[in-house]
Amino acid sequence: MAHLVNASRLLGRFVRYVQIDTTACDGATTYPSSPGQWELGRLLVAELLEMGLADADQDAHGLVWASLPANVPSDVPLPVVALCAHLDTSPETSGRGVRPQVFRQYQGQDLVLPGDPSQVIRVADNPELAALHGKTIITSDGTTLLGADDKAGVAVIMELVHTLVEHPHLARPPLRILFTCDEEIGRGVEYVDLARLGATVAYTLDGHGSGQIDVETFSADLATLHIRGINIHPSIAKGRMVNAVRAAAALIDRLPRDRLAPEVTSGREGFLHPYNVQGGVAEVTLNVLLRDFEDAALADYARLLRTAADEVERQFPGCRIELEITPQYRNLAQGLAREPRAVRYAQEAFRRLGRPCRLTIIRGGTDGALLTQRGLPTPNLSTGEHNPHSPLEWTCLEEMVEAVEMLVELARLWVEQP
Repeated sequence: MAHLVNASRLLGRFVRYVQIDTTACDGATTYPSSPGQWELGRLLVAELLEMGLADADQDAHGLVWASLPANVPSDVPLPVVALCAHLDTSPETSGRGVRPQVFRQYQGQDLVLPGDPSQVIRVADNPELAALHGKTIITSDGTTLLGADDKAGVAVIMELVHTLVEHPHLARPPLRILFTCDEEIGRGVEYVDLARLGATVAYTLDGHGSGQIDVETFSADLATLHIRGINIHPSIAKGRMVNAVRAAAALIDRLPRDRLAPEVTSGREGFLHPYNVQGGVAEVTLNVLLRDFEDAALADYARLLRTAADEVERQFPGCRIELEITPQYRNLAQGLAREPRAVRYAQEAFRRLGRPCRLTIIRGGTDGALLTQRGLPTPNLSTGEHNPHSPLEWTCLEEMVEAVEMLVELARLWVEQP
């Protein structure tokens, strides 16, 4: 498969895409939540049409759809394979004015980012760099995120399509291309019509590094606590004011800090993560992420919150706390069992390429978790992402090339072993 993928063209795609600001806007009333997602979607449709995918379309919700028909005869209907990535980037770090930096022939040094020299991608913190000497590393300039999450996935899928069109001898099943919006704020598949997609199996291209097949995600709920106090002018507040801000602080202080917190957990350990506080003396809204690989643990975390809230109500007479639990997504593994070929063929594709691979877990979620929950088995594949959501985000061109090559082999497998 040497030189099958046009690495220079892939790099050009990626650099072009990351310079479009597609930052998701949490709390927006529109979908997609930011205009840049429309802009990137329009660009992708134009590029897909130019490649010959005549049905490429951006729908009323900003989702991009396209189809590449099978190119082999078959006595039986071939499985339809969907490939999915998301257009938006995380609101945790700015995605406006991304200035990608390309470090060719990387020689193992720490990477000082020129827009903010205090931002340094250190080898000590990024051991993956040790295996990438001589490769091409792409970063931001340190003042923004890079956007490899998930524009690396977008670029990989687009380059795969271009490669398959250029090389019609490469066997492929019917392929469906889907680019979603607002994945970073949990709304990625909100408007995905599975009947229109018509897929047997799907793969999200939104994974870390190389050689990984993500087969489990957290299960996730969102806890929203409405903490209501009593406001009155502080000059006459004695015995009358109930300060919701103080009550919120007391509630947060009751949450575990030496366990069940993201800053002290790893692997399969779950957590409660208070991440947003808004309000004043009369009322405070507190958002807490509940995350665990086991659904039952989420109920335990909700009970822990309710217990803490009850204690705070007793501590602050007159305070009332309402707890609302919103299910977000469930562990990817629960649905993948319905279509074991999804993971097995991905493993076989790596084996045929002579590359190692690992079945891995995500301490987070993907569009794939929600698609799987809705009945479409969707594991997640590596696309060279590193340090997502951060000014220290980076990617490796050669890892993106490997992702394209893996997808070429995976497509062949779905033809050979339908």
